[in-house]
Amino acid sequence: MADLPGYLRACLNTGKLASLAIFVSGGIVLQILACALYNNWWPMLSVLAYVLLPMPLLFFAGSDDSVFSESDNSWVNFTKFLTGASIVGGIAIPSILKHAGVIGWGAFAMELSSYFVFGMAVICYLLMNDDDDYRIL
Repeated sequence: MADLPGYLRACLNTGKLASLAIFVSGGIVLQILACALYNNWWPMLSVLAYVLLPMPLLFFAGSDDSVFSESDNSWVNFTKFLTGASIVGGIAIPSILKHAGVIGWGAFAMELSSYFVFGMAVICYLLMNDDDDYRIL
């Protein structure tokens, strides 16, 4: 992408950022619609998994070790475990609510699609973070 003119690179970067914003807002809309359309706000319980997901990475992951690489550091391994538990919780909470009969199939499908859209936003963010234009540090 280095051989492209500056204005074209800026336009492509703006498009990447806009697609990331569309994914996140689409996930939020699906989350709210899963509750509002079926007049049952129990599916909002899965927002806890979305809030708790980045917490282990913020608190325990050190800047010297990458979370994606093999490590002997016990804090990095603990971070990987808590992040995995949060990811499983994002799918488990709507599944448990559906199994208990608290929510219907429509709300369950919207919850899982919201989780998928948020996952796509995270993947887009990680891909954007590999570019030198978006690095903070």
